[in-house]
Parts: sequence; C-alpha cells; structure tokens
Amino acid sequence: MANTEKSTEAIARAKTLANTPWCDDYEKMISGMIYDSFVPELLAGRLRARKLVNKYNSHLPDDATDESLAADRNEMLKELIGHIGERVDIDPPFRVDYGCNISIGNDFYANFNMVILDCAIVSIGDRTKFGPGVSIYAATHPTAVQGRRDLTDYSKEVKIGSDCWIGGNTVILPGVTIGDGVTVGANSVVTRNISSYSIAVGSPARVIKGVEPVLEIRDV
Repeated sequence: MANTEKSTEAIARAKTLANTPWCDDYEKMISGMIYDSFVPELLAGRLRARKLVNKYNSHLPDDATDESLAADRNEMLKELIGHIGERVDIDPPFRVDYGCNISIGNDFYANFNMVILDCAIVSIGDRTKFGPGVSIYAATHPTAVQGRRDLTDYSKEVKIGSDCWIGGNTVILPGVTIGDGVTVGANSVVTRNISSYSIAVGSPARVIKGVEPVLEIRDV
C-alpha cells in the first residue's frame, strides 16, 4: 500500500543526489505516496534521463580505446546518476526512469541490459556486481483494477548492500532490502528482504544457505 505522509528521511537523502526534478509530486514519489507522474517537472526529468541514456548506450567512437571509453562513460554517468562512486562500469544498453534517484557505490559492475525503475531511491553498495538482464522495480501500482484505471502510481525504496552478486535476469521488486555479501541466483524474483551473507534463489527468492561474513573494508 502507498504511504500517506512524506518521508523526511527519503527527502533528506534525495537532497544529496544530483539533478533531481524537485517539486511537490517528486517529494511524494520518493516518499512512497500516491503522486501525479505527469506533472511538468517529472515529465521533464524522465525525458532528460532518456536523452542521456540514449547518448550513453550509443556512444562508441571509432577511435575509442578501453581507457578513453571508460572515461567518456564515467562523465556521462555522473550527469545521469544521482550519486556515483569510483570505478563504476555499466555495459550498455541499460535503462532508467530518472537516473537521479540512483546511488551507486565504488567498484560496481553491471552487465548488459540492466533496468532500474527509480521512482523511489535505489541504493547499491560497494563492490556489487550484476549479471546481464537484472531489473530493479521501485515503481508499482495497485492490484485493484479501478486504482489502475485511475492511473495511480506509487513507489517503494530498494536497497542493495555491498559485496553482492545479483545473477542474470533477476528481478528485484519494490521495497526490497538485500543485505551485504548476498548472492542471488540467476532468474530469481526477489519479493522480500534478503539477510546479509546468504545465498538466495528462486521465484520467489528464498535463502538456501549462509556464507562466511568478512571484515568490513575501511578507507585509510
């Protein structure tokens, strides 16, 4: 169900992100409330993202080297993604709704065909890897038919920790938190939270075993 009040926590986090289409309905959207996705600010935000994603996905100069291509892509991702860490590598093509509501840590890698519907904030930790075709759906709609006829939109935040490996063609649904050190098997559908240092597989994804925790990496 949709929330009925704005989230001060989500709004505070959004203020740390770049290029957000700020307005009343944006605050409602990231708070998990019912909102109007067709207000001018949100329409412009989605159009901006589509232009930048198209530029990223089609960018491959004839004289490109591995180093020059990585540098070009990094600059484009900084313009698109709300917060991006160091050494982030996303193989095109990929798609987002806004881009600005995504926070990615250091040393992240995504294989081809990633999709992130970031109508709520989507956060990904350090050293996490995605296989091909991973989809994160923060956007959702009512199951009541009349609600969908009324074009009701709301969203739920998605959090993915550090040191995770999300297998190919996995779908992560709204409101899910995946802890640190998690492996999710290919073709899984994650409908509920996954505890840290575990392996989860299936549809719906279920934890089948734990893995040994490791020491936290701290910057010196």
